[in-house]
Amino acid sequence: MAMLTAWHALVAQADLRPGQTVLAQAAGSGVGSAAIQIAKLIGARVITTVGADDKIAFAESLGADAVVNHRKEDFVEAVRRWTEKRGVDVVVEHIGAETFERSLYCLTRLGKLLTIGSHASHWGRLDLRHVYSKNLRIIGTNLGSILELRRLLELMLAGRLRAVVDRAFPLSEARHAVQQLIDRKNRGKVLLIPES
Repeated sequence: MAMLTAWHALVAQADLRPGQTVLAQAAGSGVGSAAIQIAKLIGARVITTVGADDKIAFAESLGADAVVNHRKEDFVEAVRRWTEKRGVDVVVEHIGAETFERSLYCLTRLGKLLTIGSHASHWGRLDLRHVYSKNLRIIGTNLGSILELRRLLELMLAGRLRAVVDRAFPLSEARHAVQQLIDRKNRGKVLLIPES
């Protein structure tokens, strides 16, 4: 589902094109890891964020052109440097209030911010002057169509995209699975599987 969500956001909603630039928040998440791969498949350049240095190599292995540890460096400033002050064309934002407004600051004129959820707070603030002065688009999105899912499965079976699973926990260890997510230790999706 994370792969389908990222596909629908970048392909159907943002109409991402080769040569464009993307900020994919949270490379270690399911949506973030999928967004990096999909953007690279399309031919975009990708900068991504991580919360720990041990996730940098993981993000690079997915194809990220630049990786920012947001705990050590301001991701807005990093994006401005990476794009030579231009800003990115598209932001894949699924963290919420913690990063939403600052993600907007990363966009170039006519840029698109794709909001796919909020893992932090659902409430945030927004300086509307930034939105209308740069003609930005804020697009809410989730999931995708059955046709998009079929296309994704074709690409995955051909080895061009891969679902990233960090770890599978038996259902009896659901508490540990949730803690893995809360501690932000995952690199991809965390799964719960039924016990036999």
